[in-house]
Amino acid sequence: MRYVKLPKENTYEFLERLKDWGTLYAPVKISEKFYDFREIENVRDVEFHYNRTIMPPKKFFFLPREKMFEFNLSKVEYKEAIEDVEPFVVFGVHACDIFGLKIMDTIYLDELPDKYYKVRREKGIIIGISCVPDEYCFCNLRETDFADDGFDLFFHELPDGWLVRVATPTGHRIVDKNLLLFEEVTSQDVCNFRDFENKKQQMFRYHEDWADLRYLLELETEHPMWDEQSELCLGCGNCNTTCPTCRCFDVQDIPNIDGVTGARVRRWDSCQLVRHGMVTGGHNFRPTKKSRFMNRYMCKNSYVEKLGLSYCVGCGRCSYFCPAEISFVRNLRTILGLEESSCPPRISEEIPKRGFAHGSSVGGGEQ
Repeated sequence: MRYVKLPKENTYEFLERLKDWGTLYAPVKISEKFYDFREIENVRDVEFHYNRTIMPPKKFFFLPREKMFEFNLSKVEYKEAIEDVEPFVVFGVHACDIFGLKIMDTIYLDELPDKYYKVRREKGIIIGISCVPDEYCFCNLRETDFADDGFDLFFHELPDGWLVRVATPTGHRIVDKNLLLFEEVTSQDVCNFRDFENKKQQMFRYHEDWADLRYLLELETEHPMWDEQSELCLGCGNCNTTCPTCRCFDVQDIPNIDGVTGARVRRWDSCQLVRHGMVTGGHNFRPTKKSRFMNRYMCKNSYVEKLGLSYCVGCGRCSYFCPAEISFVRNLRTILGLEESSCPPRISEEIPKRGFAHGSSVGGGEQ
């Protein structure tokens, strides 16, 4: 991998030049507490130090609402909207969100690629940026706190600038075209980079092993946490909307007033909404709020075989933006036996609190 240094005084000039590569999007502060990726006109509006955006960067590739094509019934023809995609640059993507996009790739760029997603991935440039965790972050437990690939450039903060990792041919071209803005990396820069990463690791709230979590979730379906926490859930779908890896969508044909023309549209869907599990005939595969609540936990903690990761990247959005203040991490730690709960012990207290001390026994029956 190629490494270069961008001095701090050249940062805004570099951002301005990124606009030559497409529409520039980056994190901006939109309220006292919240940030979001927005189109950048003034590069001095870019926020380099933020914990999380409201919407993950997947919104640029898997649109919240997307016109797939327009149709004309009388002419028996349709016109795809995919031709309108223009090049763009997403600057300031955290490592966990880069992993989120890699997970989305395993779904939408597999053996049957989604052409709407694919063209945006091909047109989009990803530039990552380093970050430090807050109390909601647990990407270290998900092994998504440092990205090896999935970006064109990655910016690591130094006291006097940025150590930049160049990962793709596009990244090389961007650096080469702006070579006068960059410098060689010094030994002091390497020391500063290492110090930053070491301090970052110490700042995480949790340092524990979650390797068996997905199995415990399957074994602990009778744990009282499910009833307690699903009762608090509003079923609003905020957790799905803000998640970097939720990928469910609904498709609708929307006719125009003439009854002949119209458009096919797909939009994000949420497994927390009652209609999500509804099928023709009125049957609902997840008729209760508890069943939908459990489904999300099972889904997010299931295994992405191609990447060796879970579908949760530890960004903390679902907890941070939950109007009911439900903590995803606390609930998972309860299942792991690392948080106090109202669950009565079912086997000997001599067994450490890390195993099956709460909830169902190994056999799954009542003791």
